Amino acid sequence: MQATLHLPAMFSTARAESAHTTQGAQERMPSVDSHALLQGQKAVTISHNGALYRLQATRLGKLILTK
Repeated sequence: MQATLHLPAMFSTARAESAHTTQGAQERMPSVDSHALLQGQKAVTISHNGALYRLQATRLGKLILTK
């Protein structure tokens, strides 16, 4: 059974950041560890713009996002 994940407020205000280079300009992109999203589960449901998506970790450690 899957439950919709509600992240703590810290993810919207105090996110870890990683560097991302686009056309030579340095930009900052928010980063969230997958373990924080999955919280020990194999899959979680993410609500985005009124649609539900499923984020799933595979046995090989890859992530799959499906609608």
